[in-house]
Amino acid sequence: MIELVKAGGWPMIPLLLLTLVAIAIIAERFWTLRRSEVLPQGLGDEVRNWAKRGQMEQPHIESLRATSPLGELLAAALDARQQPREIIRERVEDTGRRIVHRMEKYLNTLGSIASAGPLLGLFGTVVGMIQMFLVIGDHGVGDVNQLAGGIGKALVCAATGMIVAIPALMFHRYFKGRINGYIVEMEHEAAQLLDVLASGRKS
Repeated sequence: MIELVKAGGWPMIPLLLLTLVAIAIIAERFWTLRRSEVLPQGLGDEVRNWAKRGQMEQPHIESLRATSPLGELLAAALDARQQPREIIRERVEDTGRRIVHRMEKYLNTLGSIASAGPLLGLFGTVVGMIQMFLVIGDHGVGDVNQLAGGIGKALVCAATGMIVAIPALMFHRYFKGRINGYIVEMEHEAAQLLDVLASGRKS
């Protein structure tokens, strides 16, 4: 690895920094977006049972809000339970947008790394080619070692840029897909709670 960094020259430094940032973001998002943290099992059923029994005291709602993103969404519906259904839906949607924004934290940075990696690799390639042509200008085409060094720097930087970008892009899309799946499930849980609240009013 050290030899590759030396072969790529100083353009490898920003590429390595991007690699470290991407790894940190991927690890953090894997930890934060665990299903047990976002959608605790059985929480929706528990809250609907609260609503059916009328156990919707404010301390219950506040503790629910602190449990998870799903709990925060359901708590928003319970906060507005005395309002018309459309108002409750608006509160839930507004809370949902804030939750999605938090779940997508750092994903723009990860997407930027996926875009910047190949560009930095290309920059390193250009630097290597410039070095090669400068050697040709100074010594002619007879110094094979110098030419090989310039070509090697160009290829190492290009390859490193792609190595950084491909995983970053894949994980960026993976986390986006996971978040979209969570959103669908949270919307379903919220809709079921709204139905329970509406039936409670009718009765």
